[in-house]
Amino acid sequence: MDAQLFHAAAPFPLERGGELAELVIAYHTYGTLNAARDNAVWVCHALTANSEVADWWPHTVEAGCFLDPSRYYVVCANILGSHYGTTGPLHPDPRTGRPYYGRFPALTIRDMVRAHRLLADALGLGRLRALVGSSVGGFQAIEWAVDEPQRPERLILIATDAAASPWTIAIDETQRMAIEADPSFGEDRADAGMAGLAAARAIGLLTYRGSLGYNLTQQDAEELPAVHRASSYQRHQGEKLCRRYNAYSYHTILDAFDTHDVGRGRGGTKAALARITAATLLVGITTDIIFTPAEMRRLQACIPHSCYSEIDSPFGHDGFLVEHAQLNRLLRPFMETSNPFDYE
Repeated sequence: MDAQLFHAAAPFPLERGGELAELVIAYHTYGTLNAARDNAVWVCHALTANSEVADWWPHTVEAGCFLDPSRYYVVCANILGSHYGTTGPLHPDPRTGRPYYGRFPALTIRDMVRAHRLLADALGLGRLRALVGSSVGGFQAIEWAVDEPQRPERLILIATDAAASPWTIAIDETQRMAIEADPSFGEDRADAGMAGLAAARAIGLLTYRGSLGYNLTQQDAEELPAVHRASSYQRHQGEKLCRRYNAYSYHTILDAFDTHDVGRGRGGTKAALARITAATLLVGITTDIIFTPAEMRRLQACIPHSCYSEIDSPFGHDGFLVEHAQLNRLLRPFMETSNPFDYE
Protein backbone atom coordinates (compact mmCIF):
# COMPACT_ATOMS: atom_id res chain seq x y z
CA MET A 1 0.00 0.00 0.00
CA ASP A 2 1.46 3.35 -1.04
CA ALA A 3 1.80 6.16 1.47
CA GLN A 4 -0.42 9.21 1.28
CA LEU A 5 1.26 12.62 1.28
CA PHE A 6 0.34 15.72 3.27
CA HIS A 7 1.79 19.06 2.14
CA ALA A 8 1.93 21.80 4.77
CA ALA A 9 0.60 25.15 3.62
CA ALA A 10 3.37 27.28 5.19
CA PRO A 11 7.07 27.04 6.06
CA PHE A 12 7.77 24.90 9.12
CA PRO A 13 9.94 26.55 11.83
CA LEU A 14 12.36 24.35 13.76
CA GLU A 15 13.11 24.45 17.48
CA ARG A 16 16.88 24.65 17.03
CA GLY A 17 16.66 27.47 14.48
CA GLY A 18 15.82 27.85 10.82
CA GLU A 19 12.87 26.38 9.02
CA LEU A 20 11.81 23.94 6.36
CA ALA A 21 10.50 25.94 3.42
CA GLU A 22 8.51 22.89 2.34
CA LEU A 23 7.08 20.18 4.57
CA VAL A 24 5.77 16.91 3.20
CA ILE A 25 4.57 14.14 5.55
CA ALA A 26 4.07 10.57 4.34
CA TYR A 27 1.43 8.58 6.21
CA HIS A 28 -0.68 5.44 6.10
CA THR A 29 -4.19 4.84 7.39
CA TYR A 30 -6.05 1.61 8.07
CA GLY A 31 -9.75 1.18 8.71
CA THR A 32 -12.43 3.88 8.62
CA LEU A 33 -12.95 6.99 10.72
CA ASN A 34 -16.42 6.71 12.23
CA ALA A 35 -19.08 9.42 12.13
CA ALA A 36 -18.30 10.53 15.68
CA ARG A 37 -14.57 10.77 14.81
CA ASP A 38 -13.71 9.06 18.09
CA ASN A 39 -12.06 5.81 16.92
CA ALA A 40 -8.70 7.15 15.69
CA VAL A 41 -5.53 5.49 16.96
CA TRP A 42 -2.19 7.16 16.22
CA VAL A 43 0.98 5.05 16.15
CA CYS A 44 4.37 6.77 16.48
CA HIS A 45 7.13 4.71 14.88
CA ALA A 46 10.74 4.14 15.93
CA LEU A 47 14.16 4.76 14.36
CA THR A 48 14.23 3.27 10.84
CA ALA A 49 10.58 2.23 10.55
CA ASN A 50 8.13 3.86 8.16
CA SER A 51 4.48 4.82 8.20
CA GLU A 52 3.35 1.35 7.05
CA VAL A 53 2.83 0.03 10.56
CA ALA A 54 1.15 -3.20 9.39
CA ASP A 55 4.43 -4.07 7.66
CA TRP A 56 6.99 -3.41 10.42
CA TRP A 57 4.76 -4.37 13.40
CA PRO A 58 3.40 -7.78 12.38
CA HIS A 59 0.17 -9.19 13.83
CA THR A 60 -0.98 -5.91 15.34
CA VAL A 61 -3.03 -4.28 12.55
CA GLU A 62 -5.29 -7.29 12.12
CA ALA A 63 -8.77 -8.39 13.13
CA GLY A 64 -8.79 -9.36 16.78
CA CYS A 65 -5.55 -7.48 17.53
CA PHE A 66 -5.09 -4.25 19.46
CA LEU A 67 -4.93 -2.16 16.26
CA ASP A 68 -7.94 -3.89 14.71
CA PRO A 69 -8.79 -1.93 11.53
CA SER A 70 -12.40 -3.10 11.68
CA ARG A 71 -12.78 -1.16 14.95
CA TYR A 72 -10.27 1.67 14.68
CA TYR A 73 -8.98 4.24 12.22
CA VAL A 74 -5.23 3.62 12.57
CA VAL A 75 -2.83 6.36 11.49
CA CYS A 76 0.97 6.25 11.33
CA ALA A 77 3.05 9.15 9.98
CA ASN A 78 6.66 8.96 8.87
CA ILE A 79 8.85 11.20 11.06
CA LEU A 80 10.75 14.29 9.96
CA GLY A 81 14.21 13.52 8.60
CA SER A 82 13.33 9.95 7.66
CA HIS A 83 13.93 8.10 4.40
CA TYR A 84 10.34 7.14 3.69
CA GLY A 85 8.58 10.12 2.15
CA THR A 86 8.54 12.80 4.84
CA THR A 87 10.88 15.76 4.28
CA GLY A 88 14.45 14.64 4.98
CA PRO A 89 18.08 14.92 3.86
CA LEU A 90 17.52 13.41 0.41
CA HIS A 91 14.70 15.83 -0.38
CA PRO A 92 15.53 18.89 -2.52
CA ASP A 93 16.31 22.12 -0.70
CA PRO A 94 13.96 24.68 -2.32
CA ARG A 95 16.73 27.29 -2.08
CA THR A 96 19.09 25.32 -4.32
CA GLY A 97 16.97 22.70 -6.04
CA ARG A 98 19.47 20.04 -4.89
CA PRO A 99 19.12 17.51 -2.04
CA TYR A 100 20.10 18.70 1.42
CA TYR A 101 22.37 15.74 2.21
CA GLY A 102 24.55 16.82 5.16
CA ARG A 103 23.11 20.33 5.16
CA PHE A 104 19.71 19.21 6.41
CA PRO A 105 18.80 21.32 9.48
CA ALA A 106 18.92 19.94 13.01
CA LEU A 107 15.65 18.52 14.35
CA THR A 108 14.19 17.79 17.77
CA ILE A 109 11.52 15.38 18.99
CA ARG A 110 9.29 18.41 19.49
CA ASP A 111 9.63 19.28 15.79
CA MET A 112 8.54 15.75 14.90
CA VAL A 113 5.50 15.99 17.16
CA ARG A 114 4.48 19.41 15.85
CA ALA A 115 4.52 17.92 12.35
CA HIS A 116 2.31 15.05 13.56
CA ARG A 117 -0.09 17.58 15.05
CA LEU A 118 -0.38 19.45 11.74
CA LEU A 119 -1.36 16.22 10.02
CA ALA A 120 -3.80 15.23 12.79
CA ASP A 121 -5.50 18.61 12.44
CA ALA A 122 -5.66 18.24 8.66
CA LEU A 123 -7.30 14.82 9.09
CA GLY A 124 -9.85 16.29 11.49
CA LEU A 125 -8.67 14.22 14.45
CA GLY A 126 -9.42 16.52 17.35
CA ARG A 127 -9.52 13.57 19.73
CA LEU A 128 -7.58 10.30 19.60
CA ARG A 129 -8.94 7.13 21.13
CA ALA A 130 -5.32 6.14 21.69
CA LEU A 131 -1.79 7.40 21.11
CA VAL A 132 0.74 4.57 20.87
CA GLY A 133 4.54 4.74 20.90
CA SER A 134 7.26 2.16 21.38
CA SER A 135 10.98 2.84 21.80
CA VAL A 136 11.75 6.29 20.34
CA GLY A 137 8.19 6.28 19.03
CA GLY A 138 7.40 6.47 22.73
CA PHE A 139 9.53 9.63 22.94
CA GLN A 140 7.14 11.21 20.45
CA ALA A 141 4.01 9.89 22.18
CA ILE A 142 5.10 11.18 25.60
CA GLU A 143 6.00 14.59 24.18
CA TRP A 144 2.65 14.81 22.40
CA ALA A 145 0.65 13.75 25.48
CA VAL A 146 2.45 16.37 27.59
CA ASP A 147 2.25 19.18 25.03
CA GLU A 148 -1.36 18.55 24.05
CA PRO A 149 -2.98 16.57 26.89
CA GLN A 150 -6.52 17.06 25.59
CA ARG A 151 -5.90 15.10 22.33
CA PRO A 152 -5.41 11.44 23.46
CA GLU A 153 -7.93 9.57 25.59
CA ARG A 154 -5.55 6.64 26.05
CA LEU A 155 -1.75 6.57 25.99
CA ILE A 156 0.27 3.39 25.40
CA LEU A 157 4.01 3.61 26.06
CA ILE A 158 6.20 0.58 25.31
CA ALA A 159 9.91 0.35 26.20
CA THR A 160 10.59 4.09 26.33
CA ASP A 161 11.36 7.00 28.68
CA ALA A 162 10.65 10.66 29.41
CA ALA A 163 14.14 11.80 28.40
CA ALA A 164 17.15 10.50 26.53
CA SER A 165 19.47 9.12 29.21
CA PRO A 166 23.28 9.29 29.14
CA TRP A 167 23.19 5.57 28.26
CA THR A 168 20.94 6.02 25.22
CA ILE A 169 22.87 9.10 24.11
CA ALA A 170 26.11 7.12 24.36
CA ILE A 171 24.60 4.38 22.17
CA ASP A 172 23.61 7.00 19.61
CA GLU A 173 26.99 8.72 19.71
CA THR A 174 28.81 5.44 19.13
CA GLN A 175 26.70 4.87 16.04
CA ARG A 176 27.37 8.42 14.83
CA MET A 177 31.10 7.85 15.30
CA ALA A 178 30.85 4.79 13.05
CA ILE A 179 29.09 6.79 10.33
CA GLU A 180 31.51 9.72 10.61
CA ALA A 181 34.49 7.35 10.33
CA ASP A 182 33.39 6.51 6.79
CA PRO A 183 35.40 8.93 4.59
CA SER A 184 32.55 9.19 2.07
CA PHE A 185 30.14 10.60 4.67
CA GLY A 186 29.61 14.27 3.84
CA GLU A 187 29.74 13.82 0.09
CA ASP A 188 26.75 15.01 -1.91
CA ARG A 189 25.37 11.65 -2.95
CA ALA A 190 22.64 9.40 -1.65
CA ASP A 191 24.95 6.43 -0.99
CA ALA A 192 27.53 8.39 1.03
CA GLY A 193 28.51 6.87 4.37
CA MET A 194 27.10 3.43 3.65
CA ALA A 195 29.98 1.48 5.20
CA GLY A 196 29.61 3.60 8.31
CA LEU A 197 25.85 3.08 8.31
CA ALA A 198 26.31 -0.70 8.19
CA ALA A 199 28.66 -0.55 11.19
CA ALA A 200 26.29 1.75 13.07
CA ARG A 201 23.41 -0.65 12.53
CA ALA A 202 25.48 -3.56 13.80
CA ILE A 203 26.31 -1.58 16.94
CA GLY A 204 22.66 -0.73 17.48
CA LEU A 205 21.58 -4.34 17.13
CA LEU A 206 23.75 -5.34 20.08
CA THR A 207 21.66 -3.09 22.31
CA TYR A 208 18.34 -4.09 20.74
CA ARG A 209 18.78 -7.80 21.40
CA GLY A 210 21.36 -8.13 24.21
CA SER A 211 23.29 -11.27 25.08
CA LEU A 212 20.27 -13.52 25.70
CA GLY A 213 18.83 -12.90 22.26
CA TYR A 214 22.15 -13.43 20.49
CA ASN A 215 23.09 -16.52 22.46
CA LEU A 216 19.68 -18.04 21.76
CA THR A 217 19.69 -17.49 17.99
CA GLN A 218 23.29 -17.13 16.78
CA GLN A 219 25.09 -20.24 18.05
CA ASP A 220 27.50 -21.81 15.53
CA ALA A 221 26.35 -25.08 13.99
CA GLU A 222 29.90 -26.54 13.78
CA GLU A 223 32.99 -26.53 15.97
CA LEU A 224 35.25 -24.32 13.86
CA PRO A 225 33.24 -22.45 11.22
CA ALA A 226 34.93 -20.39 8.54
CA VAL A 227 32.61 -17.54 9.50
CA HIS A 228 30.84 -17.37 12.84
CA ARG A 229 27.08 -17.21 12.60
CA ALA A 230 27.00 -14.11 14.82
CA SER A 231 29.55 -12.42 12.55
CA SER A 232 27.58 -13.08 9.38
CA TYR A 233 24.42 -11.91 11.13
CA GLN A 234 25.98 -8.55 12.00
CA ARG A 235 27.19 -8.01 8.45
CA HIS A 236 23.89 -9.12 6.96
CA GLN A 237 21.90 -6.73 9.12
CA GLY A 238 24.20 -3.83 8.29
CA GLU A 239 23.96 -4.52 4.56
CA LYS A 240 20.20 -4.99 4.82
CA LEU A 241 19.72 -1.52 6.28
CA CYS A 242 21.96 0.01 3.60
CA ARG A 243 19.62 -1.38 0.94
CA ARG A 244 16.66 0.56 2.36
CA TYR A 245 18.01 3.61 4.20
CA ASN A 246 20.61 6.38 4.03
CA ALA A 247 23.33 7.57 6.38
CA TYR A 248 22.20 11.20 6.45
CA SER A 249 18.71 10.34 7.71
CA TYR A 250 20.12 7.93 10.28
CA HIS A 251 22.57 10.52 11.61
CA THR A 252 19.91 13.27 11.64
CA ILE A 253 17.37 11.17 13.52
CA LEU A 254 19.88 9.97 16.12
CA ASP A 255 20.70 13.63 16.80
CA ALA A 256 17.01 14.43 17.19
CA PHE A 257 16.42 11.55 19.58
CA ASP A 258 19.12 12.86 21.91
CA THR A 259 17.14 16.12 22.33
CA HIS A 260 14.28 14.27 24.00
CA ASP A 261 13.47 15.72 27.42
CA VAL A 262 9.82 16.40 28.25
CA GLY A 263 10.91 18.42 31.27
CA ARG A 264 12.86 20.98 29.25
CA GLY A 265 11.25 24.39 29.78
CA ARG A 266 8.38 22.83 31.74
CA GLY A 267 9.74 22.81 35.27
CA GLY A 268 11.36 19.38 35.07
CA THR A 269 10.30 15.86 34.21
CA LYS A 270 7.85 15.27 37.06
CA ALA A 271 6.03 18.55 36.46
CA ALA A 272 5.79 17.82 32.74
CA LEU A 273 4.49 14.27 33.17
CA ALA A 274 1.89 15.50 35.66
CA ARG A 275 0.25 17.31 32.73
CA ILE A 276 -0.76 14.00 31.09
CA THR A 277 -4.51 13.45 31.42
CA ALA A 278 -4.85 10.31 29.29
CA ALA A 279 -5.36 6.92 30.88
CA THR A 280 -1.90 5.42 30.41
CA LEU A 281 -0.61 1.86 30.07
CA LEU A 282 3.15 1.37 30.19
CA VAL A 283 4.73 -1.87 29.00
CA GLY A 284 8.28 -2.92 29.86
CA ILE A 285 10.29 -5.86 28.57
CA THR A 286 12.07 -8.14 31.04
CA THR A 287 15.41 -8.26 29.19
CA ASP A 288 15.47 -4.73 27.71
CA ILE A 289 18.89 -3.14 28.35
CA ILE A 290 18.02 0.19 26.67
CA PHE A 291 14.89 1.04 28.66
CA THR A 292 14.97 -1.33 31.60
CA PRO A 293 11.89 -2.47 33.52
CA ALA A 294 13.11 -0.49 36.54
CA GLU A 295 13.21 2.69 34.43
CA MET A 296 9.76 1.95 33.04
CA ARG A 297 8.38 1.57 36.57
CA ARG A 298 9.93 4.91 37.58
CA LEU A 299 8.30 6.51 34.55
CA GLN A 300 4.94 5.00 35.44
CA ALA A 301 5.17 6.38 38.98
CA CYS A 302 5.28 9.92 37.56
CA ILE A 303 2.26 9.66 35.23
CA PRO A 304 -1.24 10.14 36.67
CA HIS A 305 -3.92 7.52 35.89
CA SER A 306 -1.31 4.96 34.78
CA CYS A 307 -0.53 1.29 35.25
CA TYR A 308 2.38 -0.97 34.33
CA SER A 309 2.57 -4.37 32.60
CA GLU A 310 5.50 -6.41 31.31
CA ILE A 311 6.42 -8.63 28.38
CA ASP A 312 8.58 -11.65 29.24
CA SER A 313 11.01 -12.12 26.35
CA PRO A 314 14.62 -13.23 25.73
CA PHE A 315 14.84 -10.80 22.79
CA GLY A 316 15.57 -7.63 24.74
CA HIS A 317 14.33 -4.30 23.43
CA ASP A 318 13.21 -5.96 20.18
CA GLY A 319 10.69 -7.94 22.22
CA PHE A 320 8.02 -5.38 21.34
CA LEU A 321 8.42 -6.37 17.67
CA VAL A 322 8.64 -10.12 18.32
CA GLU A 323 6.21 -10.92 21.15
CA HIS A 324 3.01 -9.88 19.38
CA ALA A 325 0.85 -12.48 21.15
CA GLN A 326 1.81 -11.13 24.59
CA LEU A 327 1.44 -7.56 23.38
CA ASN A 328 -2.08 -8.16 22.05
CA ARG A 329 -3.11 -9.87 25.30
CA LEU A 330 -1.97 -6.81 27.26
CA LEU A 331 -3.15 -4.03 24.97
CA ARG A 332 -6.40 -5.26 23.46
CA PRO A 333 -8.40 -5.09 26.74
CA PHE A 334 -7.04 -1.59 27.42
CA MET A 335 -8.08 -0.48 23.94
CA GLU A 336 -11.55 -2.02 24.14
CA THR A 337 -12.66 -1.08 27.65
CA SER A 338 -15.24 1.67 27.77
CA ASN A 339 -13.54 3.26 30.77
CA PRO A 340 -9.73 2.97 30.50
CA PHE A 341 -9.29 4.77 33.82
CA ASP A 342 -10.62 1.64 35.54
CA TYR A 343 -8.17 -0.66 33.71
CA GLU A 344 -5.71 -2.61 35.87
